[in-house]
Amino acid sequence: MERKASNLNSLWANLIIEELLRNQINYFCLSPGSRSTLLASAVAVNKRAHSLMHLDERGTAYYALGYARATGRPAVLISTSGTAVANYMPAVVEASMDMVPMILLTADRPPELRQSFANQTVDQVKIFGDYVRWQFDLPCPDENIPSEFVLTTIDQAIYRSIRTPAGPVHLNCMFREPLVPEDPIEDRGMYSSHVRSWCKSEQPYTRYESAPGFIDADQLTELASALNDTRSGLLIVGGLKNEVERQSVLCLSEKLGWPALPDISSGLRLGPKCENIIPYYEHILSHGLAISIKGPMVLHVGGRLTSKRLLKFLESSPLEGYIMVADHPFRHDPIHRVTTRIEVDIAHLCESLLPLLSHGQDHEFLEGFKTATRVVDEVLEDLIGSDTPFSEPACARLISKYISGDTGLFLASSMPIRDMDMFADVKGPAVPVACNRGASGIDGTIASAAGFATGLRRPVTLLIGDLAFLHDLNSLAMLKSLSHPLVIVVINNNGGGIFSFLPIAEHKAIFEPYFSTPHNLTFENAARMFGFDYHAPETTDSFVLCYQSAQSKGRSTIIEVKSDRSENYKIHQAIHQRIVAALDSL
Repeated sequence: MERKASNLNSLWANLIIEELLRNQINYFCLSPGSRSTLLASAVAVNKRAHSLMHLDERGTAYYALGYARATGRPAVLISTSGTAVANYMPAVVEASMDMVPMILLTADRPPELRQSFANQTVDQVKIFGDYVRWQFDLPCPDENIPSEFVLTTIDQAIYRSIRTPAGPVHLNCMFREPLVPEDPIEDRGMYSSHVRSWCKSEQPYTRYESAPGFIDADQLTELASALNDTRSGLLIVGGLKNEVERQSVLCLSEKLGWPALPDISSGLRLGPKCENIIPYYEHILSHGLAISIKGPMVLHVGGRLTSKRLLKFLESSPLEGYIMVADHPFRHDPIHRVTTRIEVDIAHLCESLLPLLSHGQDHEFLEGFKTATRVVDEVLEDLIGSDTPFSEPACARLISKYISGDTGLFLASSMPIRDMDMFADVKGPAVPVACNRGASGIDGTIASAAGFATGLRRPVTLLIGDLAFLHDLNSLAMLKSLSHPLVIVVINNNGGGIFSFLPIAEHKAIFEPYFSTPHNLTFENAARMFGFDYHAPETTDSFVLCYQSAQSKGRSTIIEVKSDRSENYKIHQAIHQRIVAALDSL
């Protein structure tokens, strides 16, 4: 690092950005503002820094969230003071609850301007409460504070963000004026000898070493014995973080010989590579066949579950035991059935278990699930195949069938993720899947998908509902700067379609104005405003043509699929009834 700075303020800002870069944290998400000028300038002049500038802090934060989902590394958010900081809150909550790393650098006024009603000044200290893994109120640059203090603070923030459980950290950075870089001046003793040595190197100031959680030999033997003694076991796979975890869980599934029920967030639901994977468990567990599962042992690996039906089954079943394996300390147990919880690195556990496992599973138990899976797949292909009437389930199934294998998939909350979980074609390609299921909100979905595409370095298909699309409309502006485009498939059923599946739908007088929230909008003009291609297919065949064309063009595209909420509910019910009838015949 060149030992020059225009003033002490610039020096500290440059130290902050340089130390982040030395820790391989090189993506910065900024929104314009005065108090953050020094931090933004330090990013701008560093050639190793990659950045996004976006007008809206809320969308910018969700973009950072999507980027971290794809890379496993935090992006850095930089904002000015005031309500700009508060706009980070929804994404911080999501990152905290789903253990996604994130680093927030919020510029702030100096102490003498706090509690004085100075312009654009709010209380930013601990503004994110318990949703951050660590927070620190960085003082104004001061020659009496050693420069290495800045470096060790940054190194601590990075470590606290990426160590298990990962999550957001908040550094609130106070600056007095001047806020703009001036002509550089030579070092005037502002560096200690320690920092001078750091300047000559390319390494971080403090290096943190951490070892993943391991299970001891006795615990491992006890677990293996319990699994080997099980005659009817279910392997439930929640959200997994990376390909190493996914491959390890696949190997575990094959060795156990248990039916594996993969949540859509696991990355194992699309294009399953193991015949033990039971992709249509949502439908199978709703049938009487599920009653025949007497007291199974459950091994739950990974994160939380999308399927409410699976949770209800587990809640009501007399289980032999419920073992949960996760790499964090949080209680992911909304039905309170977990009997053993193991905090350990998932890949390490799977690999350590393999040589200790025998094939003790009841063969007929697994075959029953596999037979039911083939039956459900035939029914779905018949009801929502490529030459059948278009519907919301058909849209999800067709995306899973025709999505390009070198792209990614981002799923919005509410119905899109549920439809993909229930109806995705098992014969489609396996692609990276992401979703915001920490708090399961509809906030920032377009921005999250954009960040996911940047982190993956691949185009991404986003399946989203109309309310979530409207909620994040201004994030369409950031798509113009993306190197990898989004194909946005927006289901427009003129309101909150998921509410039609709730009991409140029977109360017609209050349902429409207070729950379904009809908006009577279409999105062609939104596409035109932001310069995107637009399609509104009305049939299955036209959707497939539009979708394939959009993927091949390399341009961001909006595909609007119009649907009727009442009819969609009836279609879901009809599909369910046909599946039940088909399973009855087994």
